[in-house]
Amino acid sequence: MILMVIIFLLLLFWENELHEEREVPTLEHLHVDYPQSDIPVRYCNQMVLQRVIRGPDNACKKEHVFIHERPREINRVCTSPKKRVCQNHSSILCFQSVTKFKMTACQLIEGTRYPACRYHISPIVGFAVVTCDHLGPVTLQRYVE
Repeated sequence: MILMVIIFLLLLFWENELHEEREVPTLEHLHVDYPQSDIPVRYCNQMVLQRVIRGPDNACKKEHVFIHERPREINRVCTSPKKRVCQNHSSILCFQSVTKFKMTACQLIEGTRYPACRYHISPIVGFAVVTCDHLGPVTLQRYVE
């Protein structure tokens, strides 16, 4: 009986691990915070925890950006005439917003492993640079001030 319980728990854990790896976070989930959340203190730290933002192997991300703009405005970036090959020299096109967006840049100041990551907050206004597919923006590549 104990062996059956152990096997059941292992299978349950394994199933949850597989399910977590299959979920692909959207650009909206990772980067869009509109209207900007009313978090008076430690905005970046709270948002990173709330959205479970982390790098591979649970590493703290060195930088993360939140865009404080309506999702439909962000979707319009994919129709921008400002498009070029992305900086990583691939054949993927990047699109730059025509107008500047309000954003918050979170710079890692302490920690290496999620969730023990601490960030410095920097409000910015800049152009968003994204990759797109037939449905809209896929990844935020960078921002240009």
